[in-house]
This record gives sequence, structure tokens and C-alpha cells, in this order.
Amino acid sequence: MDELEFMRGRVYGADHDDPGPRDGRSYVELAGGPLDGLLLDVTDRADTELRDGVGLPTEIGRYGAGGRAVYAPRGTDDRVFEWRGDVP
Repeated sequence: MDELEFMRGRVYGADHDDPGPRDGRSYVELAGGPLDGLLLDVTDRADTELRDGVGLPTEIGRYGAGGRAVYAPRGTDDRVFEWRGDVP
């Protein structure tokens, strides 16, 4: 199994021993960029983040450790957040 296959269906930031989605939580799919295919738990996210997007810390983006991958809603499809780029 390669790394991309391993990451699909996993929740961003979840414990490696229990990486899947949980009942009663709301998720969006991350599309493109370093976190492609992961799910993001948006249950407790602020309305501004759900509307404008989020910067998610990741070591596998352009800037390595300390960098963030920026994802924002895909048009009117609020179930998918598209990658907008990496920031330091």
C-alpha cells in the first residue's frame, strides 16, 4: 500500500491508531495539495473558517515543518475544500 492509498479516508489530525471518521461529527473532503483525500472535521469550526477556508499545519507541504496548507470551500459545494496553496 502506498502513502496516498494509506491516507485516504483518514481524518486530518486524528490519532494514527483510530484515523477514521466518528459518528455525530461533520466532515469535508480535502482536495488537492499535500492533504489530498483526507477528511477535515468541521463540527466545531467557526463560520468564517467554513466560508473563507483554513490553514492547516503540515510537514508535507512546500514549507516543511511549520508550514500550512490552505484549503477553502469549492464554490457552492461546501462538502469539498480545495487546496489554495502552501504558506510558511
